[in-house]
Amino acid sequence: MKINDAFRADQKNAVLCWLATVSPEGVPNVSPKEIFALFDDESLVVADIMSPTTVRNIRANPKVCLSFVDVFRQKGFKVEGEALVVPREEAAFAVLGKDLLAMAGQDFPIKNVIHIRMTRISRILAPSYSLFPDRTEAERMQSAYTTYGVQPAG
Repeated sequence: MKINDAFRADQKNAVLCWLATVSPEGVPNVSPKEIFALFDDESLVVADIMSPTTVRNIRANPKVCLSFVDVFRQKGFKVEGEALVVPREEAAFAVLGKDLLAMAGQDFPIKNVIHIRMTRISRILAPSYSLFPDRTEAERMQSAYTTYGVQPAG
């Protein structure tokens, strides 16, 4: 499953993603992840810094769902796929984790790289896209700035 420029832009602008897994007992788990990146046109990588439940669940059931949203543009993507946990000791860790390690720096030690092969991608849009279809992106962003009490750096 190949990604497009809209996917790249929204992923780059997203601050967090949420990674959903399921335990062997069928219990869902959603965990926010701050350090994540595109690896190639068909996969994402996520840093495991302190996610023992996520790692345990993936090792038992590799099917995952990851979502991210650019909160100011109010749109993003949902990704379904299969994940593989790659420990620091494996040779593939350095290759898969290169961008993650650069983002994490020395402050956030990465235990594992979670490599997600995307099998399905869906667009996420805030309800305002349907309710107010004539709004421009600038208007949507200004509304979000007002809602969150922030202004863009200028």
